Amino acid sequence: MSGTPPTSAVFTAAVTLKPAQPEHFDLAFTATTQPCPWPKAYGGDLVAQAAAAAMRSVTDGKSLHSMHSYFLRPADIGAEVRYEVEVVRDGRGYSTRQVRGYQNGKPLYVCLAGFAAGEASAAFHAAFADDVPDPETLPSSAEYLAERDGGSMTRESKAYWSGGRGFDMRHVPGPVYLTVEGERLPHQAVWLRPFDPLRPVDGLTEAQRDLAALAYVCDYTILEPVLRVLDLSWARPGLVTASLDHAMWFHRPGPLGDWLLYVQEAVAADAGRGLGTGRFFTRDHRHLATAVQEGLIRPT
Repeated sequence: MSGTPPTSAVFTAAVTLKPAQPEHFDLAFTATTQPCPWPKAYGGDLVAQAAAAAMRSVTDGKSLHSMHSYFLRPADIGAEVRYEVEVVRDGRGYSTRQVRGYQNGKPLYVCLAGFAAGEASAAFHAAFADDVPDPETLPSSAEYLAERDGGSMTRESKAYWSGGRGFDMRHVPGPVYLTVEGERLPHQAVWLRPFDPLRPVDGLTEAQRDLAALAYVCDYTILEPVLRVLDLSWARPGLVTASLDHAMWFHRPGPLGDWLLYVQEAVAADAGRGLGTGRFFTRDHRHLATAVQEGLIRPT
């Protein structure tokens, strides 16, 4: 494993976009998928890059409130994706964007993104899980994997799980890297925070960067409760997973400098697909965002 300290720079590199000449819609940007030890790029790269492209197209102060995405094809690792943004509607209170990602001349990702000006209203949010241990009492992924090996885990995947994803992640109950730690229950929680302070991103405000960070990190573990209840680990030989579609709602802003609790639940698993939900909370119990994702889950 590399002796380089883990860093959140992998995320900010992913969402750093370059303006391009549009070929299909109103605006275009390019972004590069980040290294990972799998045959295809991480799906969160696409969601976060599309979120950044959509946010850069809205100039009247509205904030991203939802995204609804489909993953059409695998993306090559370390290669540019071209994001074309269609300005579908701009209203006083709400705006809508369509974003399509292209690679090798073919569409591989599409989403609709909604933006809201915001207004005064009553507030409610889901309850925080009070019985979850504090993150400081739990092992990091690197600590958990330090003396463990097995299954299909390679040196590269061990390094990636330990420190290559940009965020420190601590599971309750234990992780599902090599085996399913704990009972086969359809739920789990993950404490997460950037390995180091998030860097500025050209073209995004700090608040927009933090929304993109939630979109980026949500895909790493949202299907794990489905794996958990099916007694499948990431290192199970022959296991194939892929993101199919994804939805995310951003309820209120919150900084990403401290730990967030990502509470997740398996909803369904059948016909080679699994559906999971997740909710992000700050340590002072503010509910920031909710995600739902369906994925391909194909054991040997």
